[in-house]
Amino acid sequence: MMFKGSPEFTHAQMDKVGVLLTNLGTPDAPEKSALRRYLKEFLWDPRVVEVPRPLWWMILNGVILNIRPARSAAAYKTVFTEEGSPLLVHSQRQGDAMKAALAQKGRDDVVVEVAMRYGNPSIKNGIQALMDAGVRRLLVLPLYPQYSASTTASTFDAVSADFRERRWIPELRFINHYHDYPLFIEAAATRIREHWDQHGRADRLLFSYHGVPQRYLDNGDPYFCECHKTSRLLAAALGLQSGEFLTTFQSRFGKEEWLKPYTDETLKSLPAEGVTSVQVFCPGFSADCLETIEEIGEENRDYFVEAGGERYEYIAALNDHPAHIDALSELVLQHLQGWPLPQIDHQRESRARAKGAKS
Repeated sequence: MMFKGSPEFTHAQMDKVGVLLTNLGTPDAPEKSALRRYLKEFLWDPRVVEVPRPLWWMILNGVILNIRPARSAAAYKTVFTEEGSPLLVHSQRQGDAMKAALAQKGRDDVVVEVAMRYGNPSIKNGIQALMDAGVRRLLVLPLYPQYSASTTASTFDAVSADFRERRWIPELRFINHYHDYPLFIEAAATRIREHWDQHGRADRLLFSYHGVPQRYLDNGDPYFCECHKTSRLLAAALGLQSGEFLTTFQSRFGKEEWLKPYTDETLKSLPAEGVTSVQVFCPGFSADCLETIEEIGEENRDYFVEAGGERYEYIAALNDHPAHIDALSELVLQHLQGWPLPQIDHQRESRARAKGAKS
């Protein structure tokens, strides 16, 4: 087996520290063919769909990939902008802002790359760029505040799979959640307060998280508990009492039971309970994407209004809000502690030159 090297590496370069920011992913374009490629990669991941492979292969290739790409492409067309996919645009802005924030905090030596678990820019390409830059100590930060095997663990799978093919493995640290990190909670509370300052409050504040099948919780996945903890901490930071906020779960797929209560069904039921105004914030989404812009911002608004609701507002994700970037950069600095500052290894360079290696 030929192991992957770093063609751009020189033995004279300084060893560096790298940060790989990852998110779920996005199709390259809002087109059926692009959606088919993206969904095939995404839905074939056994971390995402825990169904026996032979059975799932038939369902995925025989049914889903023949129906869903066209529907998903139509939905993506409503959120793509001239800049491209919102998730990718916001993620790249987060990466740029992270690099600037770290430089302001005295770590302009840190190399930052953004990658997607599915689609482009890929984790493989992100790691390759970091290795070519001389990164020998790597911190991976999946931008999922709450841990789930279907998201965070899947990212670890992709990173470790790439390393299995490499000649030189960097020192590795992996942040697997930050759902209760105080600066993250305060950044989310700040975003909500800013919305309240402009629009006032509603009868209810919904914290809507992406759903996962109920059996994942039954099998020990901590996601459900971490979502509820985030909600409790946010409610405390905002001074909300029980009954003024709700925790719900969105984006379910298939016929099996998922985490409850469901966001859409909750919104349909609230007007009958006398709740005519709601605001929705998604603490599990670090960046706006199809599930926040179209599903929460439009589809669920329609459910609420059709049920008799009068006022519905979606509060934007944290994206590259300064408080969010500050929280993430401080989280990174916390996890970089103990690693020595980069320096040139002159002995390595001289030994390599003596053997004829390029300097």
